[in-house]
Amino acid sequence: MHKGKNSVLPVFLLVFVAVFIVIPFISSCGKSGSAGPSTNVQYQIVNLSPDLGSVDLYIDYRKVNTSSYFYPTASGYFYLTSLNIPFQIRPGTSLTAGTIAPSFNIFSLNNILKPNTRYTFMITGMVTDSLNGIFLTDTSATPTIGRGKIRFVNASPRSAGLNVTANDTSLFSNVPYINHTDFRELPAGIYDFKIYPTGSSTILRDIPNVTIQDGRLYTLYCYGLAGHTDSLAFGSGFITNK
Repeated sequence: MHKGKNSVLPVFLLVFVAVFIVIPFISSCGKSGSAGPSTNVQYQIVNLSPDLGSVDLYIDYRKVNTSSYFYPTASGYFYLTSLNIPFQIRPGTSLTAGTIAPSFNIFSLNNILKPNTRYTFMITGMVTDSLNGIFLTDTSATPTIGRGKIRFVNASPRSAGLNVTANDTSLFSNVPYINHTDFRELPAGIYDFKIYPTGSSTILRDIPNVTIQDGRLYTLYCYGLAGHTDSLAFGSGFITNK
């Protein structure tokens, strides 16, 4: 009898230890997708599709935004409360005739997001052609003292390569549609940026009096269709990433 009682004790200890190890592990797995203040992840949506209409962002199958994202306005950064993927882009609650049905997922995004980082998702293309997404990580090494950094995103549907100059000096060359450059340093100061089709002297967009500040990061992007003067006209925008 004494021998039998001793044989039961190790089994009890094993069960006791397993409970205290396995339960916290399961609990931590269940919380892996949440985003608290310590993760500090910021995100923004930029709707640059001229004929798509408004869009909404869904995370955990719940709509995140209170107001839909309209062409061609950037949402501005907002903090995420969940990192559970996929993120879904769906047609906005403010629909117009001819837009995609509300139940349709325009994009399903599975990008892994890192803490203390900013991200931008740009929607471009034409519903009548094809829609495209451009996912951007909005971080870079700190610029040299006295300098800022800038990159360029070509989100203009049906465009070929585009060139960008800064104060009439070449900055970026032959950037294809739905592509973006790396960040490039510029001395802090005031600039006149111009966008041209590669191989042409025709100015598609002149953006004067842009201030590049010491230590800041910027994204210059273009959208719309070259040659149009209506609501589809070629345009540009700036995002301050840092």
